[in-house]
Amino acid sequence: MRRADRLFQLVQIIRGRRLTTAAFLAQRLEVSERTVYRDVADLQHQGVPIEGEAGVGYRLGAGFELPPLMFTQDEASALVAAARLAQSWVDPALARDIETGLGKILSVLPPAARVSAEALALYAPALGLGDALRARLQTLREAVQARQKLRLHYRDVSGDASERTVRPLGCFYWGKVWTLSTWCELRNDFRGFRIDRMDAVDVLPERFRDEAGKTLADMLRQVKARTAEAKLLEQQK
Repeated sequence: MRRADRLFQLVQIIRGRRLTTAAFLAQRLEVSERTVYRDVADLQHQGVPIEGEAGVGYRLGAGFELPPLMFTQDEASALVAAARLAQSWVDPALARDIETGLGKILSVLPPAARVSAEALALYAPALGLGDALRARLQTLREAVQARQKLRLHYRDVSGDASERTVRPLGCFYWGKVWTLSTWCELRNDFRGFRIDRMDAVDVLPERFRDEAGKTLADMLRQVKARTAEAKLLEQQK
């Protein structure tokens, strides 16, 4: 890869993420971390407002814009594939937004690239979620975005019913089912709930703010630590 292309991609990666570490950049660009540090320093010297430092991570300062991008034919085909797959497994509002966004992307492609992307022989029939579950997924996703507490009427794998007040943190798709990851106020811990086992969902007027130890980032760190511990125990057997 030419250095100019690498610098352009580096800016694109940083622009698309909240905080990007040198290790992540090195992996994506297939270079050493030392090369990343040097490239970032050169870009900063040229006036690109990259904030952060080595060992912490980088982000792009507000107000910096690059010229509009033109997708390659392969990139356009990949977007069509992703959109078709996603539309079968997301809620109705998000599916409509995907269709609208994809149409805008395809509209600016050269005619040949557009025809090729639309002719991609990859489809995902709408057999994933029923209408009720798709509507529930939308309710959960919107509650996550609004940071609004929920009351879940839930049945576990044994069929036992319970009622939980939770802070919704994120919706996760596992190939066949969706789950809602939460901070459960009953258990005072992180809990995951399958949306197909929810009898009802009440959106509460109470909103919540991030608290140390109760965020999605905290949950993911906990999962990562437990996974690493389990691997270590397995290796010691």
